Amino acid sequence: MRTGGSVLSYRDKSYNTMKITVEDEIAIVTFNRPDVMNAANEEMSYERLEIYSEISRDPQIKVLIITGNEKAYCAGGDLAAFSKFNAPQAKEFAERGVAYQRVLMDMPKPTIAAIAGYAFGGGMENVLLCDLRIAADNAKFCLPEINVGIFPGGGGTQRLVQNISICQAKEMIFLGKQIDAQTACDLGLINKVVPLDQLMDAAMDWAKKLCAKPPLGLKMAKQAINSAWNVDIYTGMELETQAWAALYATEDQKEGMEAFLEKRKPLFKGR
Repeated sequence: MRTGGSVLSYRDKSYNTMKITVEDEIAIVTFNRPDVMNAANEEMSYERLEIYSEISRDPQIKVLIITGNEKAYCAGGDLAAFSKFNAPQAKEFAERGVAYQRVLMDMPKPTIAAIAGYAFGGGMENVLLCDLRIAADNAKFCLPEINVGIFPGGGGTQRLVQNISICQAKEMIFLGKQIDAQTACDLGLINKVVPLDQLMDAAMDWAKKLCAKPPLGLKMAKQAINSAWNVDIYTGMELETQAWAALYATEDQKEGMEAFLEKRKPLFKGR
């Protein structure tokens, strides 16, 4: 989209299924289909891919928060639309989902899910893509796809077993089992539970703390941690060593260590 001969920033666009606000160096992306509990449709699949891709490249954004409303984070796929898919259409939608998942999973900055209400199906799969996860005490988690003749197709069968035991993952997927926020926390699916009226304050508190950390250090730490899911321990250690040593060529490493020795707060610049 262009205006006055220039490209309109994603920050200034009006999206139909998502909302974006930016507070200082923090981007807040909100699922915005409240009439259907923020269920995902094809339009949302295009919009979220564009938004996450742009945030990933935006040098002014240090942290991303993803949230919904008080009743629903995202209730999964919009079955009114999905029920009309044939097999090729379903595959095309799923492949577009993989593209957005890759962008969000590999985003070179921390991501926080702030979850209230229903995180079902694709909504729960979106949560599993985020680095840190804070849930309101009314949050509910479920992968209910088996009840309509399919199974989770947005990474749920892969990422759930990276977070909890394989037998617990199969219980949730095979039975379409719903769990509450505290159970999700006990299982390790989320970091903590807070009262609903404190959800965004808690997410913003973490985001502001992350903004004060060295961006390159966070980026490389995230890459090293995520590699543990994909490679053997020795390859992972080699990747960790390379990334750790590379940070010694950055200004932030020098600033961080000098600030510590001088007993002052560091000022990181991402260089």
